[in-house]
Amino acid sequence: MINQHLVSQTRRQFFSDCGVGLGKIALSSLLAQQATGQGTAVANTLNAASAGTYRYPAKAKRVIYLFMAGAPSQLELFDYKPKLVELEGKPIPPEVIKGQRYAFIQSNAAILAPRFKFQKHGSSGAELSEVLPHLSKVVDEIAMVRSVHTEQFNHSPAQLFLNTGSPIPGRPAIGAWLSYGIGNESKDLPAFVVLKSGGNLSGGASMWSPGFLPSSHQGVPFRSQGDPILHVSNPAGIDDQAQRASLDLIEKLNQKQFQKVGDPEIQTRISAYEMAWRMQSAAPELMDFSKETEETLNLYGIDEKKPNEFARNCLLARRLAERGVRFIQVYQSGWDHHSNVEGGVKRLAGMTDQPAAALIQDLKQRGLLEDTLVVWGGEFGRTPMVEASAALGRTNGRDHHPQAFTMWFAGGGIKQGAIVGKTDELGFSVVEDPVHVHDVQATILHLLGIDHERLTFTYQGRPFRLTDVHGHRIDKILG
Repeated sequence: MINQHLVSQTRRQFFSDCGVGLGKIALSSLLAQQATGQGTAVANTLNAASAGTYRYPAKAKRVIYLFMAGAPSQLELFDYKPKLVELEGKPIPPEVIKGQRYAFIQSNAAILAPRFKFQKHGSSGAELSEVLPHLSKVVDEIAMVRSVHTEQFNHSPAQLFLNTGSPIPGRPAIGAWLSYGIGNESKDLPAFVVLKSGGNLSGGASMWSPGFLPSSHQGVPFRSQGDPILHVSNPAGIDDQAQRASLDLIEKLNQKQFQKVGDPEIQTRISAYEMAWRMQSAAPELMDFSKETEETLNLYGIDEKKPNEFARNCLLARRLAERGVRFIQVYQSGWDHHSNVEGGVKRLAGMTDQPAAALIQDLKQRGLLEDTLVVWGGEFGRTPMVEASAALGRTNGRDHHPQAFTMWFAGGGIKQGAIVGKTDELGFSVVEDPVHVHDVQATILHLLGIDHERLTFTYQGRPFRLTDVHGHRIDKILG
């Protein structure tokens, strides 16, 4: 059948519409499908038939990822090393460093001992820092991996790497891949929601970008109080009837433009307007904590006299999970302790320990933990050596350390109480069960019933996936 959309265009209009990228000519196949009544699905959007090529029964239905931006010190929280106490103040042995260079310290910097006491907890005997009293009570619910490593040693590329599988902006985030691959359970809320606290994030909005996936899979940042999205409420003088009439008119105009040019992003725009309309009803109820019991608020440590945005975000994450949101990313920045690592970790742990542990308890008592995967971790670790600089006003800090750091997992499909991986006696290098960032991503997808090697999207002639050409399941934490 002759494509009437293209026939009606002049040569000049055609190349004008293509913009600077003639790769958009590939849209002609999509336009042909629409002209012959074969559907209006965006190219590469997977249907039920193709889903069978990468899907299998899932252990989890959703993910809550607590991302500790700035890189928490594993040596102050999870990976106790008595040898550091013995050697404190002495230069780290050169055979350990092996010529590696660091951003803010010399390769012969002195060793800094852990700043807190550690104690074993639970049936697993996991050693945790004294600044994690709440996590210690639920330690048998989590699996701890002490051997995560990455190639990225600066914050922005390292944060992007954890979130998108690439240190370079432009790739889809994990939540976007999940939205694309298994869709949304909620009709009134986005599949991918972002909650932030603690300040700016080095990786920026690229960490919840859809990349080259259709923009309908983009992460949507919510606020923890008031309207979750600015201007979601109608302005004064505009009632629901007027709003609906406006949306209907906008949809007609967008449909006319779509019929003219066939750009699939117009359909995404129409869907976004409709989602916003439904959210106007769903959002007020979502943000209303008044129906939460005092016991629940106290569990998370929510106190209006002592505001804690991370605590509110953790409770909001549970409420989003209840409502079918597929991927909830909770960012807490401020963990970048180049100076006074003791004071910094104590402050941030004091802010995040109770809400994170409460989230596990709350999900469990509501029967949600068994199919909700909870992930906790930063973008890399911190050095066993001290960072000190009179010029920069830094003392008793720790520099960036990509060679080894700790993450923990809980919930859907995770082996309770598992402790995986080991670092050397100085906490410098992984010596047992190394786990790469791509392994973490592969495991998250696996628990949601996705084969990470088969969930792909073809862009500019090449099939892409979240884990690139890498990644293996972390089998020792799987239940």
